[in-house]
Amino acid sequence: MRALWVALTLAPASFTWAQAYPAKPVRVVTAAPGGGVDFTARLLALGLTANLGQQFVVDNRGGSHVAPLTVANAVPDGYTVLVHNNTIWTAPLMEKANYSMAQLVPVVLATRSIAILVVHPSLAVQSVKELIALAKAKAGEINYASGPVGSVNFLSAELFKQMAGVNLVRISYKGGGPAVNDLIAGQVKVMFATTGSVTQHVKSGRLRALAATSAEPSPLAPGLPTIAATVPGYESLAFYGLFVPVNTPAAIITRLNAESRKYLDLAETKERFFSSGVEAVSSTPQEFDAAIRADTARMQKVIQATGLRAD
Repeated sequence: MRALWVALTLAPASFTWAQAYPAKPVRVVTAAPGGGVDFTARLLALGLTANLGQQFVVDNRGGSHVAPLTVANAVPDGYTVLVHNNTIWTAPLMEKANYSMAQLVPVVLATRSIAILVVHPSLAVQSVKELIALAKAKAGEINYASGPVGSVNFLSAELFKQMAGVNLVRISYKGGGPAVNDLIAGQVKVMFATTGSVTQHVKSGRLRALAATSAEPSPLAPGLPTIAATVPGYESLAFYGLFVPVNTPAAIITRLNAESRKYLDLAETKERFFSSGVEAVSSTPQEFDAAIRADTARMQKVIQATGLRAD
């Protein structure tokens, strides 16, 4: 992103001022309460508060564009930051947004999570290969539970449909809880679900796990194969990271990155995230920027091929 290059090359921007940063509380704008975005924001805010000696106060903003728009329009002084996920760069691909990613600079990729491809036990498949074969034999007859258009699990499913060449019928849900309940009840047959929402049901036999959406086997789903082992090139992850407005001084970005990584690299931090089904990452701004670019390119192909538009 050009915004990242500009931010990190405008080094003259008051290094002395950045050394004193933060001199007052910092507002951490994020999504509505609950879910992985809010969870990551709250833990990261705790870590930054401890490391930098000022309060990092979480400010939950509901609505698909409210949080990124708030930070995109904020004064670029390091006192209004954003913690969010993939939806802030995929949403503008499907609808007119009031902000652009050029207005935001990635600071650190804090955490990531996978989804698990799960099916109801009544579906006579034991592997991704068997699911693809059955879906092709019964085109348009097998349904899957999905979040809103643009959500990470929705795009995971649409990417799978496109790359595997199958036609699964989408059943839309507003939340993951009702979707999992209907999957357990057999009302829907397939779902790309978060690890935390289905692990206990897989262990109890009420659901069957087929594969993980990561490119490589994930410690979040030990022993589970990847979809990519059957569908080469498939990968779909949820990313959760920290952003600042464009033109934020480079020294402040560097400090936020360093202190975030110091917290994310702690063994107790990693364990706290891991126990909730997410993996602490701790990246450079450049690495986060590269991850965003790769995910945007991957999902843009799906969106353009299918003509997807937000609900």
